[in-house]
Amino acid sequence: MRQIRVPVFVVGAGPAGLTTAALLAKYGVEVLAITRYPGTAHSPRAHITNQRTVEVFRDLGIEERVRALSTANELMSNNVWATSFAGTEIARLQTWGTGTKRRADYEAASPSQMCNAPQHLLEPAILTAAREYGAKVLFNTELVSIRQTEDAVHSRVVDRLTGEEFEVISDYAVGADGAQSLVVKELGFELEGEMGLGCAVNCWLEVDLEKYCAHRPGVLYWMTQPGSNYWVGSGTYICVRPWNEWVLLFMYNPQDGEPDLSEDAVIARARATIGDPDIPIRVKAVSKWTINRMFARSMVKGRVAIAGDAAHRHPPANGLGSNTSVQDAFNLAWKLAMIVRGEAAPTLLQTYSDERQPVAEGVVNRAIKSVGEMLPIANVLGFAAGQSEEEGWASLDELFSDSATGRARRKALAEAVELQNYQFNCHGVELGQRYTSTAIVRDGATFPAPSRDPELYHHATTTPGASIPHAWIQRDNTLVSTLDLVGHGEFSLLSGPGGEAWLDAAQKIGAEFGIRVNGVQIAHGTSTFDAYGDWARQREIEDHGCVLVRPDRFVAWRSVDRVADPAEELRRVFAQLLGRAPGQKATAGVRDGHGLKEVC
Repeated sequence: MRQIRVPVFVVGAGPAGLTTAALLAKYGVEVLAITRYPGTAHSPRAHITNQRTVEVFRDLGIEERVRALSTANELMSNNVWATSFAGTEIARLQTWGTGTKRRADYEAASPSQMCNAPQHLLEPAILTAAREYGAKVLFNTELVSIRQTEDAVHSRVVDRLTGEEFEVISDYAVGADGAQSLVVKELGFELEGEMGLGCAVNCWLEVDLEKYCAHRPGVLYWMTQPGSNYWVGSGTYICVRPWNEWVLLFMYNPQDGEPDLSEDAVIARARATIGDPDIPIRVKAVSKWTINRMFARSMVKGRVAIAGDAAHRHPPANGLGSNTSVQDAFNLAWKLAMIVRGEAAPTLLQTYSDERQPVAEGVVNRAIKSVGEMLPIANVLGFAAGQSEEEGWASLDELFSDSATGRARRKALAEAVELQNYQFNCHGVELGQRYTSTAIVRDGATFPAPSRDPELYHHATTTPGASIPHAWIQRDNTLVSTLDLVGHGEFSLLSGPGGEAWLDAAQKIGAEFGIRVNGVQIAHGTSTFDAYGDWARQREIEDHGCVLVRPDRFVAWRSVDRVADPAEELRRVFAQLLGRAPGQKATAGVRDGHGLKEVC
């Protein structure tokens, strides 16, 4: 059997696998990614792309490409609940930071806007970047088995077109092979939770709904009619492309039998929920899926890490699925790169699980909770299984009536809609991940107590373990974000006026450890200065202090002020972060001279 050797082998080419491969290639690591499928995603699937994920694409150099293929943030504004597009509107909520109450929060937190990037358009953009950076990606190539020894990971794969089998021997492997992950099964990763909590259908449609949407633009329209109160009501419309391409999502109870998914039945369902019996509709695809609540208890085993749906599975509430997957990759890739290059000890890999597993568990639980928090809207509407259509419409008439009961129900409806902010304006959950591991040197620092609801609102801080705050900085003649000053696969040290000793120490210690540390002085009189004072208000250090930022833009360590010996302090910090002493080489990566090129 032919053998191929490569430092990192990625199984799966969805958002997690492709982003991991792209980042590793950008960081100069040879990487091979495979997928059993003939190409990237063939349907929209995931779509909400939050600010933290767009920031990853900013680091990868493809933010503008992603924005070009997406629905812009301002067109994502409205969540609409109605009996149909043409029927009675029941309620509306401004979402994803577009409302007047939340817009300033979202703008202050990030240089990047949320967008709606359907997965079948997003994946090719990541794939293109991965290949531009030199990653090798093979389609129609399926993992058959995987095992690991103390020295390597051995993966047997098959070319599904030719039937040829070959073995990939890698220093490290990443299982990003989805909810049915063979990597998880073969290597015995332990999972917690439940599968198959609900059954759903996605119907990908071409239908022009501009006259129903242009005045209330959004990406989610919730339709509910008498006799259809199961989970999300009669159906939810997800905008793929304004305003003529959609996914109609509906839930069903398999105990009542399988739904009719013929083209005629799908069109009939769509016309009923649109409220137009004659509107032209083209059915592009129909697929089933299930709601799950599952997460891995650990995301690392030996030389193998898991990411994306292989590690966490949950309903699409809060739009956290592909976002968490991409952010897994951003945490993982720089660690693998430094380990493979011998710059960090292999123990650094465990910090990926220490940091991302709690995030995964929290995301799964938040998504499940959000699904449950939609029930109050259904309860207020008064639609129930088994009621007559006449009874259902009478209940809706009472909701809007000038009566004591109507007024009480409308108040309950307003409260139920307000509760949806925990799904659709949940900024703290979207941005507020906090890490604790040996790759964070906190030195006793604690996170500030939140001044507002920590799920709804993001609280920026430079406390080690938090993502670096965004502030606009003048660099030469251009405004850039503090996020643009860091990242790109390198550690960065930020200091202020009088912080030259830190910058000198960073270069010295970087040379001792054989890594590049990007030093940035933010001060007047330099090419990089805090024109608006935004950084000074958020940095939580004095002018003579410093903030050390990891390649994934999370704060690794900070010093509030100057110290007697900056070099010795940084030497101590990097020894913990990298798991080795200066001048000591960590375990080497894959040997040179192995033939990845022969199959790519």
